[in-house]
Amino acid sequence: TLFNAISAMVPVTGGDIRFEGSTLLGLDPNQVTARGIARTFQNVRLFTNMTILENVMVAQHCRTKRGAFGALFNTRAFRQEEDEIQARGEKALGFFGSRLVGFRLNQPASVLSYANRRRLEIARAMATQPKLLLLDEPVAGMNPVESAELTGLIGRLREEWGFAIVFIEHDMSVVRDVSDRVIVLNHGELLTEGDYADVSMDPRVIEAYLGQDTIIEDAIKS
Repeated sequence: TLFNAISAMVPVTGGDIRFEGSTLLGLDPNQVTARGIARTFQNVRLFTNMTILENVMVAQHCRTKRGAFGALFNTRAFRQEEDEIQARGEKALGFFGSRLVGFRLNQPASVLSYANRRRLEIARAMATQPKLLLLDEPVAGMNPVESAELTGLIGRLREEWGFAIVFIEHDMSVVRDVSDRVIVLNHGELLTEGDYADVSMDPRVIEAYLGQDTIIEDAIKS
């Protein structure tokens, strides 16, 4: 719900959402993206009838300057802009190694494995050149090997691409390995925040996620 509100996927009933000093309320999703916020989804949402390359190219059209006239008459400026879009898309795909490039560029997204669909969705968000990247449970449904690999890539994203990253995740090992700061929400209410070491030992967090019985059992063992 938080990510949906930020990205204008659902209406906000109260309060304000501000990014770089300006409100995001009243904007359409494409306008939020143009402001520099990109996201992925808990359930992967790709254009499966498009190729892998087309998926990362179409995501960038929120920033294009050449309109329908340029596309209709295939002007030089339009072709130049499309070349730039393709180059940015290929760069984003290349971040994930050979899994999404080479002969795969022109394959439909529907042929990808689940893990590679996850990677493509992140690459699509990267291609929009965001300042803030929202990742919604990025390793959900992955096996331990895939999860560990993607966790490492998320860390590299921040270091090599300079994105600010906010992600939602229930896998505590991922939270531990990637996060600088952890915010815990419980039924929409802020429970606590801080670094992983402090938050993971907070009795309120343990109770909310594991239940009161776990706290009592651990206390008895101690």
